[in-house]
Amino acid sequence: MTPPPFLTELLHARSPSGSESEAQAVFDRHVKPAADSYRNDALGNRIATLNPGGDPVLMLAGHIDELGLMITYVNKDGFIYFETIGGHDRTVISGRRVIIQTEAGPVKGVTGKRAVHLMDEADRKKVPEIHEIWIDIGARTKAEALKRVAIGDVATYDHEFDLVHGTIGVARAFDDKAGAYIIGETLIRLSREKRPPAARVVAVATTQEEIGVRGATTSAYLVDPHIAVAVDVGHATDHPDCDNRKFGEIKLGGGPIICRGPNINPRMFEALVRAAKKGKIPYQLEGEPRPTGTDARAIQTGRGGVATALVSVPLRYMHTPSEVVDLADVENCVKLLVEFAKALKPGDYGHW
Repeated sequence: MTPPPFLTELLHARSPSGSESEAQAVFDRHVKPAADSYRNDALGNRIATLNPGGDPVLMLAGHIDELGLMITYVNKDGFIYFETIGGHDRTVISGRRVIIQTEAGPVKGVTGKRAVHLMDEADRKKVPEIHEIWIDIGARTKAEALKRVAIGDVATYDHEFDLVHGTIGVARAFDDKAGAYIIGETLIRLSREKRPPAARVVAVATTQEEIGVRGATTSAYLVDPHIAVAVDVGHATDHPDCDNRKFGEIKLGGGPIICRGPNINPRMFEALVRAAKKGKIPYQLEGEPRPTGTDARAIQTGRGGVATALVSVPLRYMHTPSEVVDLADVENCVKLLVEFAKALKPGDYGHW
């Protein structure tokens, strides 16, 4: 499988929460030409609409922000200190190449901490606190560093997309560039159908999911959908040290994950399963007894309530610099949403 250019460009784009401009530009370039109307908003969401007179109103949401680091302090010797954007695993931050986004362009650096040779036995057992890690850009003084970077600049890991083997890919931000690609590509493919869907389809590339589903909260109010599907990544549990009794059984390459639970409208769940069976698309089930950690939790309670579902791409090593997915699962997510959208009829509002 040749990776789709739309997906690879999104994966290359650097877009920590609140600084999503590179990913916005990619979404604009690929999705806007297929939409009947296209707009942005004050939070940076991208809102593409197909068949504006259709019924029901279907919102598809995938977030374009990713984890990052924000510069908060530079010491006298030019070493840069930061706070994390989103939920990082502190054990994997140090020793990484990073790219800092500045007004003058990208600045390269590395995350550093005291070498293991200079630690005593007790220190070696500790996970470093964020303030014990720094970014080294090769500056010798504070003044020199601040000529190149500024307080508030953001950084991302310098880990690019690559294929490991066959359709197995690795990237720093499949969470959730994969989801943003899926909802955009779904709208593109629906726009090519001979007959438009009955529904008004609104594909929203949401911002700031990693710091509290903020873009989904405002865009759900703006779009005012009857029904919605959030698309994100989910934990593949088919690797060592992952007890299925605790985390369920989800396999890479096993197809889209369709979620069940209080966050999920039962009629929407049933419709997604029907679409998978009709399209002969492999799928997996996930049970989540609480509000999910995705845009779905914000959309479900928007305005007077939205019949919401969640479809996820199986992913290994979430929130690390090397997240792994099977691109076949990504493609099957697109096929599932296309099949689902085409089957909708006027009045399908998910009421139960």
